[in-house]
Amino acid sequence: MKILITAGGTSEKIDDVRSITNHSTGRLGKAIAERFAKSGATIDYVTTQQAVLPQAEAITFHMIESTADLAHTITDLLTKNNYTAVIHSMAVSDFTPESSVTLAELEQVTAQQPADLAQALATQAKRRTEKKISSDTDHLVLILKKNPKIIALIKELQPATILVGFKLLVDVPLVKLLDVAHQSLVKNQADFILANDLAQISGEHHPGFLLNRDNQVKKAQTKTEIADLIAQEVLALEEKK
Repeated sequence: MKILITAGGTSEKIDDVRSITNHSTGRLGKAIAERFAKSGATIDYVTTQQAVLPQAEAITFHMIESTADLAHTITDLLTKNNYTAVIHSMAVSDFTPESSVTLAELEQVTAQQPADLAQALATQAKRRTEKKISSDTDHLVLILKKNPKIIALIKELQPATILVGFKLLVDVPLVKLLDVAHQSLVKNQADFILANDLAQISGEHHPGFLLNRDNQVKKAQTKTEIADLIAQEVLALEEKK
């Protein structure tokens, strides 16, 4: 059994010394990897330098930084290997910096009323040559562009794999959390989505709801329980194939 797991959080460069990132520690991915390792799986583990790493044999680490790195690595691995399951728990940045301008530059560009403001701002930013944006300004405006959804690549590249995706929202009613998770499951052709609410997570306490294609929901209360539940459901589905 060969498993691909992504964990941790991507980081998007603003310049050579600054980045936008998120607070993901990779602890849930670590628990999942260690649980599958106990079942005898060999694991390709895609993560970042900042994430907590699993301690187990038969794990090959693939270190990435940005969403673009992740897309390249995922594509390469899914092209070269056949996986029983892909557990995509990494917190992937929705946006990446495209350019930045000072407030004075922004006012100058907007005063010209260009037809394509984003393109005009990008052009203005490209005139800079420094690798570190100067701190000699009171206001800096970042222009962000939307990243592609990495989860959408997985079933395109490997339709037969069992895909477990994750949906994290913040302080929402359970019905909304499950509804959004179901939408993600359908849209990305996932077999399972683990829905969780950041407002409910504290240390090892980590309520999670695993939704499958039959709209069945199973609940876990800790990271360890989530890892056990995902492994059990993936193995059960694999046996049915």
